[in-house]
Amino acid sequence: MADPKILETFPNPAPQRDYVIEHTHHEFTSVCPMTGHPDFATITVRYVAGKNCVELKSLKLYFHAFRNEGIFFEAATNKICDDLGTALKPRSLTIIANWKARGGFSSVVTAEYSTKKKR
Repeated sequence: MADPKILETFPNPAPQRDYVIEHTHHEFTSVCPMTGHPDFATITVRYVAGKNCVELKSLKLYFHAFRNEGIFFEAATNKICDDLGTALKPRSLTIIANWKARGGFSSVVTAEYSTKKKR
């Protein structure tokens, strides 16, 4: 499974300001745990940084670590959200996973990170 320790950060150059950072990775792949077939997605990471920003090479390596993993769309999207949320502690974070069509279906899974305590 993708190890969140791969993710590296650097200091936010403008921590006094809320500004949106958006990164899109067009070549995300994983494996369907039911069929063993490859799944392909475009992953968009959209966040307002707190103290840190994610370094892009480490983000790419983290995404590539999913390549041979059997994982459902929903689980992959939520793991990415949790791992980036933990690494960055952003003011806000949204992960949008746009999964390519297979078997007649295309899917979009959106996960949002929150620092608020769950009830």
